[in-house]
Amino acid sequence: MTLISMMGSDAVKIVAHHPIVWFTRRIFSGVVVVWAAATFAFLIQCVLPGDRAQIIINATSGNVGLASSAELAAINAKYGFDQPLAIQYGKYILRILHGDLGESYQQHRPVAGIIAEQIGPTIILAVTALLLAWIIAILTTLFIAGRDNMWAKLLNDTQVFFATAPPYWLATILLVVFAVKLRIFPVIGGSSPAGLILPTLALALELSGFFGQVVQNEFTRVLEQPFVASARARGMSDFGVRLRHVLRHAALPGITLSGWALGKLLSGAILIEVVFARQGLGGVLVAATSSRDVPIVSGAVLISAGLFVLVSLIVDLTYRLVDPRIKLT
Repeated sequence: MTLISMMGSDAVKIVAHHPIVWFTRRIFSGVVVVWAAATFAFLIQCVLPGDRAQIIINATSGNVGLASSAELAAINAKYGFDQPLAIQYGKYILRILHGDLGESYQQHRPVAGIIAEQIGPTIILAVTALLLAWIIAILTTLFIAGRDNMWAKLLNDTQVFFATAPPYWLATILLVVFAVKLRIFPVIGGSSPAGLILPTLALALELSGFFGQVVQNEFTRVLEQPFVASARARGMSDFGVRLRHVLRHAALPGITLSGWALGKLLSGAILIEVVFARQGLGGVLVAATSSRDVPIVSGAVLISAGLFVLVSLIVDLTYRLVDPRIKLT
């Protein structure tokens, strides 16, 4: 390889790792993800069984009888269902680009406004559960990783149990024990801080077990690295070594999974909100699904895709901050 070609190769690598190039690539990939989600949501509306105009009329009137041809024609003209699919798809994408997610068939209101009113409590629940899951995973890992005693084995088995327990089942158990039997927390979650505790636990316990197993395995491996022995030789305490040196390296795999975890939490939060009768997207989506209010469901799919892209970007930046040696790719 000539010197010029080597220099050219190095220049390409430098450009590829430049923050602006990296950010542009991530934005482009994020746009592709949201576009794919929008296309999926559109296709779902088209392939669902039943006539869309008939569904809208039934949702509006509350009747299940067949509408007249004139009524169907009026709805088809209003929503553009009588146009070719390619034109419908093009208009659908243009509306999304302008922030228009359509109109609810049942509530006759913009979907964006309906979701904006309800998504706040759902995001708060998901983020709070993610933070609590990390706190539980870190604390347990600091005390049990690399140790061989009864308490370490007990905590490890507990992590495995929580990692495999369905959040919906955990939510039901927590509700019955702490709300119905002991009456420590309200049965109906509402929007109060006290009503946030049990739903957060129901989501965080499962995720903490999963994070704990991932971080603990990496933590045990890092404990055997030479720099750990060097830190101990300098007189640092065992807990100090674990907290200041080992944890930073062991947490990287868990941080990588945090983007996926938050997406999982958002979908799980919807079910948990129904269990605890909390305000949020859960009740709205259940009602929209039962009434086949497709614009609300497809709008929620789009919002979820956008949040996933945003969280993935934040996770990548956090990964870089935790370990500056890692290059942005």
